[in-house]
Amino acid sequence: MSGKSLLELLIDFLDQMRSRRFSRYTVRQNRYGTFAFLRWLADTHGVTMPERLRRSHLEAWQKHVAAQTLKGQPLKPRTVNKYLETARNFLRYLGGQGYAARHLELALQYVKEPQVLPTSVLTHSQARRLLEHLATDTPPGYRNRTLLELLYTSGIRAGELVGLDVGHVDFANATARVTGKGQKERVVPIGRTALQFLQNYVRGVRPFLLRDPAERALFLDEQGKRLPYHTLRRLVHACAERAGVAVNVTPHTFRRSCTTELIRGGAGLYQVKELLGHERLDTIQHYAKLTIHDLKKEHRRCHPREEDGCGQEENGTTVC
Repeated sequence: MSGKSLLELLIDFLDQMRSRRFSRYTVRQNRYGTFAFLRWLADTHGVTMPERLRRSHLEAWQKHVAAQTLKGQPLKPRTVNKYLETARNFLRYLGGQGYAARHLELALQYVKEPQVLPTSVLTHSQARRLLEHLATDTPPGYRNRTLLELLYTSGIRAGELVGLDVGHVDFANATARVTGKGQKERVVPIGRTALQFLQNYVRGVRPFLLRDPAERALFLDEQGKRLPYHTLRRLVHACAERAGVAVNVTPHTFRRSCTTELIRGGAGLYQVKELLGHERLDTIQHYAKLTIHDLKKEHRRCHPREEDGCGQEENGTTVC
């Protein structure tokens, strides 16, 4: 027994995640969720040492998370599961290192997530209105238009966007090399409009934001540092509000919207899966449901039986 407290072990756990090259977003998510769990353990049960952990504490934590509300509404099952996942990851680490009983994390059971259609999706006209509403007469304004164009054309994650370096963009081949979950790299195409904005940004705008010549980050904040995620999220909200888009827009909205438009345009699910960096095809299959309206419309237009029409016989019976 090391005599380390749970908070000290959390620091070790996060250090191990960094050494295993987990993304900054994943590390941050585990830090936030696990710290909430440990603070609750200490405040509610006085538990600060790993040897005092009991299954009953975990069952009580699950009930506590399930009872939480946000703006008067219960947390979504996905949010509940995120809290449970971070606690499970930490408990698995404790068991593997001998600080707590093995498999203690199994006391936390994920809740069932309903299979619903993705929300917060922009139509192409909404996306175009939002993008064209952005003022590009200042370096930050041009940067904002460029990064949103890139989000929409490529469907990359927000963390992948802010993690881009200048050298990750291949202008000759209109591609970008991004690092996704699990530090897995992939190459994504960049559309013509986004590529033109990127070229102009790198040549004529980024130098005005740059403070340190050694800085390699593609997108910079006003201090010349790599644009942080919270700033990206805040500016996306502000841009959507100014454009009057009636959708709760986040950086991930552009990923969903890109996916929807690609599938609506006839792209294969396998190719879309590769573009997005998902490991399993079933991760994106629910996007296909979004196009059922288009499918019905095309069915009515193309199926020969739909052209036959309906008529009425003399007795008033409808026949088709």
